[in-house]
Amino acid sequence: MRQTRAHVESGLEVLLATDIPQVAGKRAGLLTNATGIDRRFRSTVDLLQAHGQVELCALFGPEHGIRGDVQAGVKVAGQVDQRTGLPMYSLYGETRRPNPEMLTGLDLLIYDMQDLGARYSTYIATLQYAQQAAAQAGLTFVVLDRPNPLGGDRVAGNILDNAFNSFVGCHPLPIQHGMTSGELARLFAADYGWPEPLVIPMRGWWRTMRFEETDLPWVQPTPNLPTLDSIKLYPGTCLVEGTPCSEGRGTTRPFELIGAPDLDPFALAEELDTYQLPGVVFRPTYFTPTFSKHAQQICGGVQVHIVEPDLLRPVEMGIYLIYALHKLSSAPFNWISGAEGKYFIDLLYGSDALRLALDGGAEVSDILATWEPALTAFQERRRPFLLYGAEEE
Repeated sequence: MRQTRAHVESGLEVLLATDIPQVAGKRAGLLTNATGIDRRFRSTVDLLQAHGQVELCALFGPEHGIRGDVQAGVKVAGQVDQRTGLPMYSLYGETRRPNPEMLTGLDLLIYDMQDLGARYSTYIATLQYAQQAAAQAGLTFVVLDRPNPLGGDRVAGNILDNAFNSFVGCHPLPIQHGMTSGELARLFAADYGWPEPLVIPMRGWWRTMRFEETDLPWVQPTPNLPTLDSIKLYPGTCLVEGTPCSEGRGTTRPFELIGAPDLDPFALAEELDTYQLPGVVFRPTYFTPTFSKHAQQICGGVQVHIVEPDLLRPVEMGIYLIYALHKLSSAPFNWISGAEGKYFIDLLYGSDALRLALDGGAEVSDILATWEPALTAFQERRRPFLLYGAEEE
């Protein structure tokens, strides 16, 4: 029987409570954001600066900034951190990779952020780019590990085709990868021939745990993922970003509200109900985004309600959702343009196969069937890099 609220110590808490010779007295840069906290909600920045085990010399921030105050897609400027007086370098501005000047004089580059559990997260690309820069500069790359909020026992979706490599898909992973940041760093090191990262593992976490089953505090990792329900749906509903429909940005329920101005919410809910998708209910509704797609326009659509979390299969649900939106569209389905002349749906999906299949009239079952051989191979590929078992030890 599953426990609830199991005691879990983050990699940060383990580091602060343990003498680790590899970091003692070293000059460190810290890559973090608002999710870098201990169980008393104290910032990793403040804790490391006060602790004295390392000499904190520079701060690095991902998309949304170190304090999590910047909207999606908005460039973040480098500056001096007002609280600490440390230089604060943006990895979502003029550059997305630490350059040699930023790393001068450092011995370590420490990463401490809460990942989302889905391949689309730009935090994965920032992790990979920072790890590469540390390897090239001869720095030790340290990951203070945190839970995968979706758990570590499930993988789902297609494997990214490197021809569609981007900041929202930087490595051949499935959409729901079931790995922690520390495990991903170990996989990246092996795949690219980089030095093994120093991962400070959690204590008390195992693969079948969801975030709400830990006693760790939750801080939203991005401005548009405010709740654990939005995180749980994100591996599926994020795909709507590649369509002409709203994914709920500009509302209080992003990635839970889906719709468009010309969409009949009752027809969409009825269509989705015919698929009998486990764990969710689609409630017909209207909503008006305040920004992003269809800002200030009334949209008809659905709110996706999670009713049985253990049954939810978000990636599969997302494919059915896109299929229904495509089917019910009253106008030509104009896929959103992305970077480098590619459709954004192709960058999110990591392939043009989904778009071409739906435009060609394929059934969802045909699309899902293409995933299995590669997913099986990925399960084996990731095995040597996993740090946590399937149950409490």
